[in-house]
Amino acid sequence: MNKASTLPADRDQNAANLEGADNEINHEHVRLARTAAQGDPAARKTVNELVQNIIAFQTDRFCKRFCRENQYYYLCTLPKPWGSPPKDAPLCEWGNASYAWMLEDLTNANRLLQYEGKHGARLNDYIYRIANSLPFYERWKDWRFGRKVHVPTYIQDMSPDAGKVFLALRSGDAIANIAQRLGKSETHTESLCQRIVIELTKRNRLHLLDPPTTVSLSTLNQDDDEDGSDADIPCFDLAPEQQETNAALWQAWKKLSTVEQFVLEAMLIDEQDANDVLSALVKLDISITDGVPAQQTNRQQLYYFRRKTLAKLAQRMDEG
Repeated sequence: MNKASTLPADRDQNAANLEGADNEINHEHVRLARTAAQGDPAARKTVNELVQNIIAFQTDRFCKRFCRENQYYYLCTLPKPWGSPPKDAPLCEWGNASYAWMLEDLTNANRLLQYEGKHGARLNDYIYRIANSLPFYERWKDWRFGRKVHVPTYIQDMSPDAGKVFLALRSGDAIANIAQRLGKSETHTESLCQRIVIELTKRNRLHLLDPPTTVSLSTLNQDDDEDGSDADIPCFDLAPEQQETNAALWQAWKKLSTVEQFVLEAMLIDEQDANDVLSALVKLDISITDGVPAQQTNRQQLYYFRRKTLAKLAQRMDEG
């Protein structure tokens, strides 16, 4: 009898203890983020370790989604390589470059200083939400598809001006104009241009100098490859009904939680196998069912969560 009467008090004490533990973790992570933002090497290493699974997973997803023909010509550098290139093929740069870009975007000083640890959020929770947001995905595509161009390191190492010349060549600028902007002679600039072209040719990367492609809405029926990067360019000639549906879907999508968006995107858009999604949830320590740890989540629970989320999305669309 006495034992039963103390149970509510015990529960309250346990809840208080858990809340205190969460607050302590938050304070530690806030201090960690501030110290890392100031450039402390040990703190930076700890932050990198906290987010490495998130970045590795997103790099794997994004790279494979847009790999296209690279898998046939270059050796994949992802932890789980894919494709069937020749054994003597050069290494693909996109995997490592993508990882580096994400690490910079997610853990730069400004980003870390914005973390406040509110509502029980750990630093890795904060980074996870950003990494699974639409703006982050769009920024990555901007970088990946040349709207913000990645200059290969072997080009940057040629000369202090090599990166600028590379971007100018990609834009189709004349050598005289490039030389004038750099304050160099045309002879020097032309020589550097030739070195860049030769190096790219040796590495079978001359296509990196191709300028961004624009799409004419009047020629969309001429066998355009809509699976390329141009598919990311907004199309404004949709029927009004389709525009309304897309707008309603986008508004409903924003009302889903980050985990709900992640599961739908992984299973429906990326068409990933349920086992791969479950493995990702375990790596990121994300539970989709109250009281069930990520490690104990099974395929049936995952499919149920997907169906429930789709129903929720449809309901949000109906609500407007």
